Parts: sequence; structure tokens; C-alpha cells
Amino acid sequence: MSENHVARASVDIPAPAENVWDTLVDPEATWMMGARVTSAYVVGVPITFDGEWDGRPFQDHGEILEVDRPRRLRYTHYSPLSGQPDVPENYHHLTFTFDEDEGSTAVTLEQDGNGSAEEAAHSTANWEQVLGALRDAVVADAERAGSS
Repeated sequence: MSENHVARASVDIPAPAENVWDTLVDPEATWMMGARVTSAYVVGVPITFDGEWDGRPFQDHGEILEVDRPRRLRYTHYSPLSGQPDVPENYHHLTFTFDEDEGSTAVTLEQDGNGSAEEAAHSTANWEQVLGALRDAVVADAERAGSS
């Protein structure tokens, strides 16, 4: 990728950062567009995303680069659906940051490695949906915990 346009999305979640982190790393959670996200969340280990897109199964993958629970998570991401070769220059870097204030958490996601402003805008729109789903999953988890 010759240029580096960064996609950014953020959401406020009415929950402590630890709760948001727990949902983010839960392999049973479906916040990532229905994909199952699996990793040990240790620097240097793989992360995989198994799901279905437009009726076709896929498996995206990457590597964990940074874990600072519950403040920051950074990893690489490659999707075969991009049509690009599986080489490092075609990987995005995804960075989640968590800023907790009085029991609520602002989550910001940045994705670098977008080849154009249009690609970054498309990614931003997708990540806004994903972060909205993360917020909904965290709220649902809190409601379930409160009713048990």
C-alpha cells in the first residue's frame, strides 16, 4: 500500500473499560459483524476472524502487536477478501484505545494502511457499525449480569 490513510471511529459505552475489554476479547461475542474472533491476546500470537461475508465463508488473520489491558489493543489484520496478496504491506494495523471516565468508556479504533481517502472512509463507516455492535453487546452483557 503506497499511501497511509487512517480510518477512525469511536463510540461511548456506558460501562467500565474492563467490561468493554472482556466483551471485545470474548470469542463467543458477535460484535465483529458476526465473525468469531479468536486469540490468546498475547504479543506475537495469531488472531483469527472466522465468519461469512455475502454468503461466503472467510478467515481473516493477523498478529497481536500490543496488549495493555484495559487501555489499548493493537494487532495486524489481513483479509483474503481484499483480493490483495498475503504480504505484510497489505496488512492493516488496528488499534483500539479505551478511555474510561466515571464508569463510561470511550472506545476509539484506528485502522492504518488504507490506500486512499475513499478506502479509509469506507473502513470508517464499517468500523462505526462494528463499534456500535460492540456497545450493544457490552450493554446486553451488563443487563444479563444484572438480572442473574
